[in-house]
Amino acid sequence: MECATSKKKFCAKKVQRSLNRLVPTATHDESNILPKKDVAVRGSLSIRQKCFLCILMSLQITAINSGSNGNCYYVGNQKEAVLIDVGISCTAVEKRMALLGLPMSRLKAIFVSHEHTDHTKGVSTLANKYALPVYINNQTASNGPRLIKHLSVNFAAHLPIAIGDLRIIAFPKCHDASDPHSFLISDHNLSVGVFTDHGTVCDQTIHYFKKCHAAFLESNYDETMLQNGPYSEPLKERIRGGMGHLSNSQALELFKAHRPPFMTHLILSHLSRTNNTPAIASQLFMPHAGNIVVIVASRVEATPVFSLAV
Repeated sequence: MECATSKKKFCAKKVQRSLNRLVPTATHDESNILPKKDVAVRGSLSIRQKCFLCILMSLQITAINSGSNGNCYYVGNQKEAVLIDVGISCTAVEKRMALLGLPMSRLKAIFVSHEHTDHTKGVSTLANKYALPVYINNQTASNGPRLIKHLSVNFAAHLPIAIGDLRIIAFPKCHDASDPHSFLISDHNLSVGVFTDHGTVCDQTIHYFKKCHAAFLESNYDETMLQNGPYSEPLKERIRGGMGHLSNSQALELFKAHRPPFMTHLILSHLSRTNNTPAIASQLFMPHAGNIVVIVASRVEATPVFSLAV
């Protein structure tokens, strides 16, 4: 199934046909999804075939911003992408995506985890400007950003939503919001989870974390810094009381106990400016990272774009 005009380019229609063939294939034998004339030896892939598979089965991820000043996480393939939360301005999203070489035209939807301002500040403006559907549950919508009604789409926990080849599953979490959810984003055999604003590590968190090739994992506070810091006692209790945020040590225990063997990237997210530092968080995780790339997301700039492939 080669293009007659050039061996360096794949016809769009043929790529799509291969995608269509790939979806129902529940086997790890790549020869079943490749043209038979290209399979010289069963189980052996040519460079051309490997490149073809990488194009079909890859995801790009970046934390556009992460922290109490605004959260925004990007997950996409070569054709479509979604944002999980937009807690920074539309202008900031546009500028940072441009710097990363990510076209705005690739964005197809926004998913909102909960109504707090650091997750919703820029949702309305960005959605309205680019006519993006906003997936937001009813309770969050009633307490969250003001949206044009035709752009607002309700979602239900555990029911996959298709955005092109992406599949997004929402699942409940423990946080002091109306009806908070986190998300697992998948493209064929790759999955990325966004685990921020989790007051505790519950069964739902563990179940979906085990599926992740990469994860944005909250590592909000250092317990000693929080205890000895300037926050009031009620605020300290709100943060660590089971409906607030995960500490560095809680996140580490989740990572150590439940990371899957195929995980390649861990992006530590939603760090407190007052009760944590990137150095403390990364130094805690690095001795346990093994071959997994561990990155600390920034509250002032986007991370690099990381590419995942099976």
